[in-house]
Amino acid sequence: MKSRERQITEVTLIGSIVNMVLSVFKILAGVFGASAAMIADGVHSLSDLASDIVVLIFVRISSKGKDESHEYGHGKFETMATLIVSLILIIVAVELMLSGIGSIRTVIGGGVLPSPKYIALAAAVISIVSKEILYRYTVIVGRKVDSPAVIANAWHHRSDAFSSVGSLIGIAGALFLGDKWTILDPLASCVISIAVFAVALKMTLPSFRELMEVALPEDVQKDIIATASSVRGVEDVHGLKTRRNGPSIIIDAHIVVRPDMNIVDAHDIATNVENALKGRFGNETQISIHIEPDIDSE
Repeated sequence: MKSRERQITEVTLIGSIVNMVLSVFKILAGVFGASAAMIADGVHSLSDLASDIVVLIFVRISSKGKDESHEYGHGKFETMATLIVSLILIIVAVELMLSGIGSIRTVIGGGVLPSPKYIALAAAVISIVSKEILYRYTVIVGRKVDSPAVIANAWHHRSDAFSSVGSLIGIAGALFLGDKWTILDPLASCVISIAVFAVALKMTLPSFRELMEVALPEDVQKDIIATASSVRGVEDVHGLKTRRNGPSIIIDAHIVVRPDMNIVDAHDIATNVENALKGRFGNETQISIHIEPDIDSE
């Protein structure tokens, strides 16, 4: 197993174990602690577990090399995992908002939300601390291995911590301020849902752009041209085409060399360009160089 895949698998497995334990604990705490918010929080943790499974499956596939059906490798499977996790986050955000609005309407209509017990409060605190730690650990690994899917999953962990903050506010308000303050829980839930939705949308757009084969940003393309142009023997660079492929990038370009150069020397220049680009953007970079003679110099 490759080092990158191993790191992603380890951090995701740790997250799935924590999510499984937290889900059971929070649902039981909600049942015995008379807290509907904590039961919902436990169900939210189950959605985290689902995203862990998505990452494990898709990243394992994306780590496969090239084959007859995937000549550029399986990198886009990781992008698909990022998109799926982001969409799960959007669904979670919508559910948090709808649940919060429903509870607020209940209070406005004269209803009273259930008064929770201290076990529900303890569950909220444990959830916040554990999921924030899990978020920080996961996002560090995600950035280290340059995996948008793992980073998206990290934000899913933090969204669970956010929902637990809402539960904590509502539960604490009901316990210490009286039943009328239970409205704090759904109010906090609505605010948190907006933050979760914004994060999910921020991660969804780049994944969608990559799946649509959108070119790399202009500054990256300029960097590619500058790197290729710096190689001795390259007269010009044009016809650049770029796109992402999961954790790596794909570069197609035409380089112009002197027309009197023999094919061996021209090939060596093309090889040096490939090495320079891989040195700049990583060994996983997939490069295709077309050689053209400088007709104007004839």
